[in-house]
Amino acid sequence: MDFEFSDRVKALQASLSAFMETHVYPHEVAVEELLERAPSRWTVPPIIEELKAKARAAGLWNLFLPDSEYGAGLSNLEYAPLCEIMGRSLIAPELFNCNFPDTGNMEVLVRYGTPEQQERWLRPLLAGTIRSAFAMTEPAVASSDATNIATSIRRDRDDYVVDGHKWYISGAADPRCKVFVVLGKSDPAAPRHAQHSMILVPRDAAGVEVGRAMRVFGFDGAPSGQAEVRFRSVRVPRDHIILGEGRGFEIAQGRLGPGRIHHCMRAIGLAERALEFMVDRALTRSAFGSTLAEKSVIRHHIAQSRIEIEQARLLTLKAACMMDTLGNKAARSEIAQIKVAAPNMALRVLDRAIQVHGAAGLSQDLPLAAIFAGMRALRMGDGPDEVHREAIAKYELRKRAAAVR
Repeated sequence: MDFEFSDRVKALQASLSAFMETHVYPHEVAVEELLERAPSRWTVPPIIEELKAKARAAGLWNLFLPDSEYGAGLSNLEYAPLCEIMGRSLIAPELFNCNFPDTGNMEVLVRYGTPEQQERWLRPLLAGTIRSAFAMTEPAVASSDATNIATSIRRDRDDYVVDGHKWYISGAADPRCKVFVVLGKSDPAAPRHAQHSMILVPRDAAGVEVGRAMRVFGFDGAPSGQAEVRFRSVRVPRDHIILGEGRGFEIAQGRLGPGRIHHCMRAIGLAERALEFMVDRALTRSAFGSTLAEKSVIRHHIAQSRIEIEQARLLTLKAACMMDTLGNKAARSEIAQIKVAAPNMALRVLDRAIQVHGAAGLSQDLPLAAIFAGMRALRMGDGPDEVHREAIAKYELRKRAAAVR
């Protein structure tokens, strides 16, 4: 496989890197300080919208949509190095309108939305004037098996009525979130993978209750964050259903493939930055008569981190290339592999970086602890490691069984 990038991608890499150095890294601490001083942490600091405007003016906007009239028309392979750069800061993906869960929701609307749904929700999402949430996980069932999802989507004449309890819904706590893409059960009597549907629920619909913000290792993710959400007899028009009743899993598969690999691309970017923090610390900190960089254990930390980052990057690029050339279905095993490999790799690199920084690595003065929390959560997001490992093993068993017949 040829992973040489085009001149256009190289130019975008350079532009993104320059934007990150000039506009993003210098404002990371300022954004957090503004949130701390605000009357509520669920307030969007003005600097966020200012930086979004700068990114859009620079042509660094909606880069994630492949082969689409709405996006940059980049393939998954072309997008990979760009997503990695944008992923190096926790605040950056939103600035380029390439943040989850909006990217996945926009892909759903591009692929499956009606013209009316696209006009009402897709266009403002593409413009970055609103945000969205994907409501799937539920506290009362094992949501790693999505067939357990119990939220009810019931047909009532010209409406659907939605009842259910969701939690850890990314983006739901954001004051700019205007719509939920909800996965729920519409026909309990149908075959197992045809029982569920996806429906668009406006946040301001009667009966939508956005409750407490959910923390991850004490981090609230403000101003976007995760939240607990209840849908109490929420009535929405029939035309809010996506693609049709019973198509929920079909839509989910189309949504989750790109979403999972995008997470992995961002994880690699965060691991790269953690390694840079580690190396800088090792070069400038001394203990027991020499710099940390002269200690063999620190050198091993650095070397092992580089090896693991490169391994994860190559698997990500392979999966992206397969998605582009063979389709998402053919790349299912590789997507599952990298979804397991990338967050675990990033956690190991981050753990070493934190250790090299000592107490500073645990503090709010550096982003390492917050990134670590996010990477640990990612081992559950979009399917836990165990589910992906099971899928990979089944694929290998089927492949070998077919070969020896």
